Amino acid sequence: MRTSKARFTTWLMLSVGAVLPASSATPPSVKAGAGACSQVRVEAQVTAGHSFEQVFAQGQGGGLKLVVQALASGWIVRVVPSSGPWGEHDRAELATPPYLSPNPLLITTDFAFRAQDAVAWNPRHFRYAASDGDYRKMLELYPRVMSNDAAAMSELAKLSTDQPEGEVRILDAMLAPGTADQWRMAAAVASHLESTPHEVAQGAASSKLGSLVSAHLRITMEVPRGLTVSKGLATIKIPCVSQPTG
Repeated sequence: MRTSKARFTTWLMLSVGAVLPASSATPPSVKAGAGACSQVRVEAQVTAGHSFEQVFAQGQGGGLKLVVQALASGWIVRVVPSSGPWGEHDRAELATPPYLSPNPLLITTDFAFRAQDAVAWNPRHFRYAASDGDYRKMLELYPRVMSNDAAAMSELAKLSTDQPEGEVRILDAMLAPGTADQWRMAAAVASHLESTPHEVAQGAASSKLGSLVSAHLRITMEVPRGLTVSKGLATIKIPCVSQPTG
């Protein structure tokens, strides 16, 4: 827990210049991913122990798939190739530090988050590596970041801000609330429980962290030029963002 807390705090400082106040629900907005001209919107309904998958974009080099993967503690959002092996680390994980710490991709009771904290962190924002080149760069930086290399953390922070952005919005959830006091780091991001529609599961066993029973998610992602939104999915046109030069 101590290592997770240190990584979480360090990443917040690198990302926004200071630790977020306890009342903040999400970090300040950052610039949109380079080359993005449209957004795709996917709705996922998941229940405990079950996953969701949707191919959302196609390109000459292959497609990309959104996965809401079931874990024992809830779900994790992933972006992976539409076919073939996923690899040890997925494209959303690498572009959305901190690693092995509280993270917007984790809708879970991990890292001392209670079920109500997981639901109250709403909405959540993440990035994903759209190109194979950026994915490989992040994969190379990973071991250095895990070793708390400040230069690697700074390089990763700059690289990640050029990636397409995504948002996870919890539209509804069912949970068994945890009985433990709220962890201080959870309080930094989990403040929207009252404004998030949710239902308390009846008859669920009492526990310190509680459990997540089901969730209805709306996931919106920028899609950069060179990728085409899969047929049948909702597409939103946005002003194009130029690719970086130099």
